[in-house]
Amino acid sequence: MVRRRDGIAEVLLVHPGGPFWRNKEEHAWSIPKGEIDDATAAGGVDAELAERTARREFVEETGHPVPDGPLVALDEFAVGSGKKLRAFAVAGDLDASSITSNTFEMEWPPRSGRHQTFPEVDEARWVPIAESRSKLHKGQAKLVTLLETLLHDIGW
Repeated sequence: MVRRRDGIAEVLLVHPGGPFWRNKEEHAWSIPKGEIDDATAAGGVDAELAERTARREFVEETGHPVPDGPLVALDEFAVGSGKKLRAFAVAGDLDASSITSNTFEMEWPPRSGRHQTFPEVDEARWVPIAESRSKLHKGQAKLVTLLETLLHDIGW
């Protein structure tokens, strides 16, 4: 999600929850995203399936619906882990402090036998696009260039 505030384009980033990411800022943030279900994608990933997944994951990670209006597909690219990322841009606004996320459970502390529940996303923040490269996971940094190109092309 992207917005313009005081003449500056900002992008909505989310910070992963859980103990590994606690107190990490640089290259620790992400766009709201998730994986396409392998069973659903057995016949290949088409644009409609990718868009449905993007909408579902946005809701799961923020607790907010995707704003009305078209999602604009950005070019697909490989991230460092060998996975491919297909992202969409949408203009909108929301109160980043009001997000609610789904949760996951893990053994914590390690080898303790105790399981704890953590939010998948523990914070959302609007970040000026120019600053987002240092916040995003390194594998997602190309998103900034793709988004800047899109905004330039549409005269935003």
